[in-house]
Amino acid sequence: MVLPELDPITGRYVYVEVAGVRNRIYFEESGRGRPLVCLHTAGADSRQYRHLLCDAEVTSRWRVVAFDLPYHGRSLPPEGWWEKEYLLTRDAYVETIMAFLKALDLERPVVLGCSMGGAVVLELARRHAFKVAAVIGLEAANKIEGRFLDWTVMPDVDGSVMAASWTYGLMAPQSPEASRREVWWVYSQGGPGVYRAGTYFYSVDWDLRGREEEIDTSRCPVYLLTGEYDHACSPEETSTTAASIPGARSAKMEGIGHFPMTENYPRFREYLLPVLRELAETASA
Repeated sequence: MVLPELDPITGRYVYVEVAGVRNRIYFEESGRGRPLVCLHTAGADSRQYRHLLCDAEVTSRWRVVAFDLPYHGRSLPPEGWWEKEYLLTRDAYVETIMAFLKALDLERPVVLGCSMGGAVVLELARRHAFKVAAVIGLEAANKIEGRFLDWTVMPDVDGSVMAASWTYGLMAPQSPEASRREVWWVYSQGGPGVYRAGTYFYSVDWDLRGREEEIDTSRCPVYLLTGEYDHACSPEETSTTAASIPGARSAKMEGIGHFPMTENYPRFREYLLPVLRELAETASA
């Protein structure tokens, strides 16, 4: 008998309450050890972390968990979603993440997020330093301008193709084509208006300027990593943000764009693994 080739990933659903509304949220996990929770980008889903979930060097020490926000991927919108416009706010985003952590009883996880997920981890560090052990923000800054636009919801535009093609341009040209096409494919499957809803948080409702010093990195260390080819959130914007957060660390990732964990995972892990090792050593000290 030939054994099937299987990824070491388990997928399940969990029910969480956000703003008094019950949500059925899909998540995947792999590995054992300290929890590492991964947050996807606007309009996409947890498939972006499939390489990290299958990285044996990571999962031998970490329980990697990645979930789809409501409206995204395999998490359906809550009942009655059609009755109002969906716009992801800062408070709703934070509440959803914290409700998910509570539902899975994840005690002081490290939280890694990219793009809008990278921005919200800074808000987690500011608000919930006692409940989050550390944050790793990819493609994050204290304020992102110009991403909230109506192109993806205009009646004469194919919104799925628009979002996929627009985000395709944020990747490094030398990232493997198969990986860049995968990013495009995931974005092309987003629900109507979902990408726009996420960019509402990213470019409108999110603004850390003037509050950076409220983050206590002695309680919740902050690591910020941004790809050199990212023109939505440049490495300069990230380094400026890190400089305004006492004790924060930042780095420019060479040869990567806006979706490091998906577009070029082998290159991305060169930057991620040292951070995870440092966090592991700090926890054991």
